[in-house]
Amino acid sequence: MTTPGSALVLFSGGQDSTACLAWALDRFDHVETIGFDYGQRHRVELDCRDAIRDGIANSFPHWGKKLGRDHTLPLGALKSISDTALTGESEIRFQSNGLPNTFVPGRNLLFFTFAAAIAYRRGIKHLVGGMCETDYSGYPDCRDDTLKSLQVTLSLGMDNRTVIHTPLMWIDKAATWRLTEELGGPALVELIRTETHSCYLGDRRRLHPWGYGCGTCPACALRAEGWRKYRAG
Repeated sequence: MTTPGSALVLFSGGQDSTACLAWALDRFDHVETIGFDYGQRHRVELDCRDAIRDGIANSFPHWGKKLGRDHTLPLGALKSISDTALTGESEIRFQSNGLPNTFVPGRNLLFFTFAAAIAYRRGIKHLVGGMCETDYSGYPDCRDDTLKSLQVTLSLGMDNRTVIHTPLMWIDKAATWRLTEELGGPALVELIRTETHSCYLGDRRRLHPWGYGCGTCPACALRAEGWRKYRAG
């Protein structure tokens, strides 16, 4: 049976997807999560997911009651057809087409397609992702037009209404930190600061004021600058 008010969150273990998980828990009666192991260089993010889910359940019991099953899918084929800095050890740089070589072609399209297939089986029509056009690297599969088009395609292809929510689409990283505080106060901010992972290099050796990371890759730079602006008020 279809469960009204249920959502499936694309949950990587990073800052944005955790903020989206809190956003979904604040709005829906039942929330499940899904992560993908595609051979990413920063696979350590997947290892953070259990601690984040446990932290949310323990610190926010009203959300913990809504938090349902977690799904993890292997998508190793994505690495086998990719030649990127996120699926290999190459240096992060910009390509001739203007995109950074951290862009994994088709990644978000595949993520949402697999998520929609699981949501169909689970009786869930709402999909939630942390894509953003404000603070991002120009990835075409993060654009609002792309995801609106994909929503239509998935709804038609499954003959079942699918709704894609992107609550971070038009806000920057500072506003994402502020949204986090609005949703869960200092406790949620601290959970995201200390438990999530965004660094492209998978570096968790040092805890910075804004969280763990190498401190120099594009993901760390965005997160650090967002934290600075957020703390500056």
